[in-house]
Amino acid sequence: MIIGATCVADVQAAVRFAGDRNLPVAVLNTGHGPSMSVTGEAVMITTRRMTGVSIDSAKMTARVEAGVRWGQVVEEAAKIGLAPLAGSSPTVGVVGYTLGGGVSVALGRAFGYAADHVLRIEVVTADGELHHVTPDSDADLFFALRGGKGNFGVVTAMEFSLFPVRELYAGALHYSGDNARAVLQAYQRFTADAPDELTSSIVFLRAPDLPFVPEFMRGKLTVSIRVSYLGSARDGEALVAPLRAAAPVLADTVTTMPFADIASITNDPTEPGAAVEHFAMLDELSPPVMEAILDIAGPGSDTRITMVNVTHLGGALGTSPEKANAVGRRDAAFSLFALTAVSPDDVAAHKNVGLDLIDRLTPSGGARKHPGYLSPADVSVQSVRMAYDEPTYERLQAAKALHDPHNLFRFNHNIPPRA
Repeated sequence: MIIGATCVADVQAAVRFAGDRNLPVAVLNTGHGPSMSVTGEAVMITTRRMTGVSIDSAKMTARVEAGVRWGQVVEEAAKIGLAPLAGSSPTVGVVGYTLGGGVSVALGRAFGYAADHVLRIEVVTADGELHHVTPDSDADLFFALRGGKGNFGVVTAMEFSLFPVRELYAGALHYSGDNARAVLQAYQRFTADAPDELTSSIVFLRAPDLPFVPEFMRGKLTVSIRVSYLGSARDGEALVAPLRAAAPVLADTVTTMPFADIASITNDPTEPGAAVEHFAMLDELSPPVMEAILDIAGPGSDTRITMVNVTHLGGALGTSPEKANAVGRRDAAFSLFALTAVSPDDVAAHKNVGLDLIDRLTPSGGARKHPGYLSPADVSVQSVRMAYDEPTYERLQAAKALHDPHNLFRFNHNIPPRA
């Protein structure tokens, strides 16, 4: 049964209906990165009709309902000179993104994870009760929800901080894949002493030979560096200058832009499509790491991987917030994301594409995972457990046992209740 919730009462009714019949519950907003398919008898609650957004300019906060997407928040906040810690795509749901941590494409290293700045969460737990969760009202559940993802109930609304940011020096530099080695080496040097105000990533992309793709990228390998600097254009130009000199630049969109235009930094696709995903957390862009990326995804490779994205972490992402949460692995310097675009019917056949790269980068079996970087391949209890340190995982299991003892919410990267 699929229930299109329009309000909190709908969510409560759906959860109670499922609980009375011992049916598992799945929650869906946008469909970005679903962890697993819903099979057998179950109740799915879709929240996309819950789209309320309110901005408090005096407190510099936003309250969003469960179906809100980032584009809506960015637009509303920008009207009064404020900015959220939004991701790369305006069509990503705010709640799901934030419950996994949330790395802002523009402000991540400057301010940390989106989960670090949540102030209040409204959640319907397995008993159908609505809780208004804050650090003072329920410290354990507040801790667990921020990083523990959808394991503890259906989040119906969330309040979080905004930041006084009106513009950025940001955009992307695009190079031919033939220069991948020089560009990757320049990026490694660029990140080695980058200030916290500078957030960036490097992308190896094999774009399809289709009319909507820019001609210089069409049907070939390109390497792009995306940057966002919270500072003056003069300082930003000085920081980016070595990248512009690393190799001939095919296109350069780095400029001063209003924060409302942050989606242009990455130009993520807005049409839905199926893909296979794999992730890794990296301590450094060492020579062996760079060689692995170049061997498997660089020029001359016959890989089926569509995109390899390496995001620079550290800065405020590497520090613990004042109100602790379950987002760990803060010592990782980079995240790596391998995506392979496929047709919906071919997902199973290509499920292992990209694992050769992940296995080479994490020969110990990928023991360093992160709640925000878990893929459909990471649904086993063992894989999910590797996203948390032992004390955090035990605390999450205790919260699960209290608020969802029968594991009603298990169509996710599941944390089973403590026995």
